[in-house]
Amino acid sequence: QVQLVESGGGLVQPGGSLRLSCVASGSISSIHVMAWYRRAPGKERERVASITSDSTPNYADSVKGRFTISRDNAKNTTYLQMNSLKPEDTAVYYCNAVLRTRLGGTTLYSYWGQGTQVTVSS
Repeated sequence: QVQLVESGGGLVQPGGSLRLSCVASGSISSIHVMAWYRRAPGKERERVASITSDSTPNYADSVKGRFTISRDNAKNTTYLQMNSLKPEDTAVYYCNAVLRTRLGGTTLYSYWGQGTQVTVSS
């Protein structure tokens, strides 16, 4: 079994900052890609940022220059530092990991966290 647990969401004023964390635990052999997605009310899920095992990041245009993704491979953890937050960043943020399990050989599996609410409002 593999679990992803996010933390760090909350209410913040426009222009403020938040840092999200996601810890993956369980029978993990290696994590290929970790990513953050978000879903705002009435909108489709959007990939916000992703980071490969060698820490190469990729960002959605809407967050470039404001958000920074990082990861700690030793802790199976990824972080999303969100600065200059805007009301349109309001959404539930989900962590995703594409990984190999100890019993799964070379097969890649995708796991999701339960989500954490981020609300940007004055």
